[in-house]
Formats: sequence, structure tokens, C-alpha cells
Amino acid sequence: MKCVTVDFDKCTGLGICESLAPDFFEVNDDGELIVLKEDISDADLQEVEEAVGGCPTEALKIVER
Repeated sequence: MKCVTVDFDKCTGLGICESLAPDFFEVNDDGELIVLKEDISDADLQEVEEAVGGCPTEALKIVER
């Protein structure tokens, strides 16, 4: 199973990931990233890969669990 992880030390809360994968990421009113779902299905993999690739601080990773 693949899942998404966040390095919160690198995350600046820009919300690019939220715009690319809104089912997985949300930036709250304080600018903090909330991971809505960690586990990635095959159907969602491309969407999450785009969000990971779009992160300017490289705070997101897809890992094998």
C-alpha cells in the first residue's frame, strides 16, 4: 500500500497540494496542512503524484507502507 507523508518542517502551507488533490490535503485557516487521507489507492495515485510534484518545498513524499 502506498501512502503520502508530510515533512511539516518543510511545509509552508501554500496549498498547491490542496488544489491538485483536494481529497487528500487541506490547508486550514491558520495555514497549516491537514492530511485528510494517507492511504493512496491506484485510482488516486496520479492525482497525489501531481500534488507531490507540485510542492515547491518538497515536503510531500509517497512511500510504500
